Amino acid sequence: MTRRLVMTADAIGGVWQYAIGLASDLVRAGWSVDLATLGPPPSAAHHAQAEAAGVTLIDTALPLDWLATDAAAVVAAADAVARIARARRADLVQLNQPALAIAEFAMPVVAVVHSCVASWWDAVETGPLPPGLAWQRDLTARGLARADAIVCPSRAFAATVQRLYALPAAPHAIHNGRALPAAIGPLGDRAFTAGRLWDRAKNVATLDRAAALMTLPFDAAGAAHGPHHERVELAHLNLLGHLNDDAVAERLATRPIFASAARYEPFGLAVLEAALTGCALVLADIPTFRELWDGAATFVAPDDAAAFAHAITDLAADPDRRMASGARARTRALDYAPAHVTRAMLAVFESALGSGARVAA
Repeated sequence: MTRRLVMTADAIGGVWQYAIGLASDLVRAGWSVDLATLGPPPSAAHHAQAEAAGVTLIDTALPLDWLATDAAAVVAAADAVARIARARRADLVQLNQPALAIAEFAMPVVAVVHSCVASWWDAVETGPLPPGLAWQRDLTARGLARADAIVCPSRAFAATVQRLYALPAAPHAIHNGRALPAAIGPLGDRAFTAGRLWDRAKNVATLDRAAALMTLPFDAAGAAHGPHHERVELAHLNLLGHLNDDAVAERLATRPIFASAARYEPFGLAVLEAALTGCALVLADIPTFRELWDGAATFVAPDDAAAFAHAITDLAADPDRRMASGARARTRALDYAPAHVTRAMLAVFESALGSGARVAA
């Protein structure tokens, strides 16, 4: 008997890549998957990916939790997703936006916490969450309390989520995965970073200061302006703007030295993509990166621009050491294969299904 899953996603970035990859593997494993997107509408390319994967794509036009203006909008979206799950006769629902689990679902729910405002604030700011953000934390807490299973992409982040939401047990830690790149080209003489440059948690300002201390060209891919009018002024990095997946892969194929100064990173898909191509890694010394890349990267304090510049310059000046560092990163990256993600998620699904349907709160 074919099991049917409804999974939520968005068409903005990393969650889409995670969701379409997992959905594709689940289809190959015999599941029927409906992928319900929230937030900005999926593009023609997203539709093509879903069709190629054998996934039914449902553009709900519902607001994303972190882009919603108030709690009522998220509650309404949660109720709408629950109705979709019932209409699609889902056996199980995977919510990549955990706040949506507050709705009355008639089937087990697995909540995957890719990120959340409370953990972002905990890593980047001080003091209590302001009211304009606290409602998002409160909805997430209610959703996590109702979920039949909770998944996080690293043990470090799972521990943070357990602490911040006072969970009785740590969420399942299932590392994200990525397929091998199509090709690797000749070694390029550059440094590179990628991600949401506007996000202060990514701490790209430190890399900008590092770039001022280096003669090596330092490229940065990603948006410098955020959806809530966030912006970062960068004077020394070579800004490439937003690049699609193929353009990023083309940059990474030349194996630049990849750097991340992030203060907050639940996993770090950009780092994994860089490692899979054999890029040498220079990373902020934070728990997530230590968990994933200890022994396969150079670590420096997140705000030490001079240390980033020194580490990158030293690697660039020693090609043998740089190649060896990239090889270690690639070997480690192979541990984070999509097949491992799918097997682990299927085990969580089976456990949730075995617990029976949800009951009303």
